[in-house]
Amino acid sequence: MCSRRRGQHCRWFIAIMSDLSTVIAALARELPSAYVQAWARILRGHQAPHPALRGLLARARTGTGMDARAARLLAAWSAVDPPVPGSAVALALETASRMHDEAQRHRTDIVVSGPYSDEVPVRLTSSVIIEVIRASRTSLLVVSFAAFGVTEVVDELVRAVRRGVRVDLILEGNAGEGGALRGGSAASDAFEQLRPLAKFWTWADRPMDGGSVPALHAKVVAADEDIALLGSANLTDRALAHNLEIGVVLRDPDTVRRLVGHFRSLMRPEAGPLRPAK
Repeated sequence: MCSRRRGQHCRWFIAIMSDLSTVIAALARELPSAYVQAWARILRGHQAPHPALRGLLARARTGTGMDARAARLLAAWSAVDPPVPGSAVALALETASRMHDEAQRHRTDIVVSGPYSDEVPVRLTSSVIIEVIRASRTSLLVVSFAAFGVTEVVDELVRAVRRGVRVDLILEGNAGEGGALRGGSAASDAFEQLRPLAKFWTWADRPMDGGSVPALHAKVVAADEDIALLGSANLTDRALAHNLEIGVVLRDPDTVRRLVGHFRSLMRPEAGPLRPAK
């Protein structure tokens, strides 16, 4: 703790350390993990900042702006009084980098179909669906209201099954099957190629709402309870490429696990409203 007499000095020291931590946090965001590891090895070999370090760090890995980044770190490190050793700076940089990487793995991305703005970075629904399917190792949950003309998606699902992935498709039926789709085929028809390979589910025994049939309207693609895409787009060629649709990619395993768990609970034998399709 700082004494009253030394309070001014302590506030100055805290401000200096804050500047160093700010620079380290920025570098952790800017530098790939391999660059951080290369810098950490160099920093651990130095007890104090030295002019020669700037060149060593800048040349550790090639890239634009490396010299300027090295200069920023050395300036902030040199301002710390009393000095801290290079091993402490290296540890702080590695820790910040790992925290940043972990946060990136859990981040949420926006995906769109149709028109998009050049001002906001977004990803296309069609490419993200393929990415999620390819990320699966043990299980895939696919939920859609309508489905039509998604040959690429079907092909990827077939590949997933062939590498040992369990695929469950929860799809809306047409009016003749007790579903809410009108004037067209059931969503399961788009996945006919998967009939012997995957398990199909439907919403059975629906409660009537004023004479109308409640719809199975959710749209989800979830891989291994780790990553999930959910949004407004059905699994149709128009929805994935032409309609104005919006969705998000979730990479937080806790959230995805709860999302998948909700549907799995509705699929419990003899208890849940979702039943294997005939």
